[in-house]
Amino acid sequence: MDVNVNAVQLFLTTTVTEIAIKVVAAILFWVVGRWLIGRVIALVQAGMNRNHVDSTLTKYLGSIIAIALNITLVLGILGYFGIQTTSFAAMLAGAGVAIGAAWSGLLGNFAAGAFMLVLRPFKVGDFVAVAGVTGTVRELGLFGTTIVTPDNVMTMVGNGKIFADTIQNYSSLPVRRVERTAQLAGSVDPLIAIERFKAAIAKIPNVVGTPAPEVNLLDLNLNGPVISVRPYTGNEHYWQVYFDTNEAIVRVAQEEGWPAPTPVQITRVVSA
Repeated sequence: MDVNVNAVQLFLTTTVTEIAIKVVAAILFWVVGRWLIGRVIALVQAGMNRNHVDSTLTKYLGSIIAIALNITLVLGILGYFGIQTTSFAAMLAGAGVAIGAAWSGLLGNFAAGAFMLVLRPFKVGDFVAVAGVTGTVRELGLFGTTIVTPDNVMTMVGNGKIFADTIQNYSSLPVRRVERTAQLAGSVDPLIAIERFKAAIAKIPNVVGTPAPEVNLLDLNLNGPVISVRPYTGNEHYWQVYFDTNEAIVRVAQEEGWPAPTPVQITRVVSA
């Protein structure tokens, strides 16, 4: 009886020790492996940056490499525990097919991301309007694009939705037109107003001379003439010129003493 108890104790001690060693080794493999994966990705991205590869492509390839290396690390740890990785890989591939069939949208997003890398409708740092979202592109991921809106909200949009919708890239051209209008009173001469606005717009910093600012008589309504004021500026100065144009319109109106626009009403009294 004592021999059996000693044998059981020896077996348990040996087994627990082996399992503990393997668990500790697996944890070390995971920590070291994750560190090495981070270093590999950092080296790859640094090399691509040195060769002036686009940052959008750099982050996209970094995501692909990270996923592939993490899967390899997991399979290696499972193999260390004696699990047949070949059967596990086959099971993983089968699960991938099943998940791919169920989540076809994710595969569509992945394919759309690959197409966007080839066609390059925008890159990281561009100010765009895609799928109803307007903002600056922060990152182009495997399945979605991260956009920061002007009110500083991080927004994730699926690549498939972006690729299937209209894409507006405000940063692709060197200059952009600012669209503003000035509603004047009916007593104000629109031709004089146009000359005053042209002179004021020419003094705004960062307004480019080519194309020249456009100041025209846009419309006539019950309030009076409507003047369109459209200066051009570089993308990085858009909002500065936008607000300065508003201030210039108000300042010209005050300096010229123009009255506030009010609708014209004609009342006709008909006696019985």
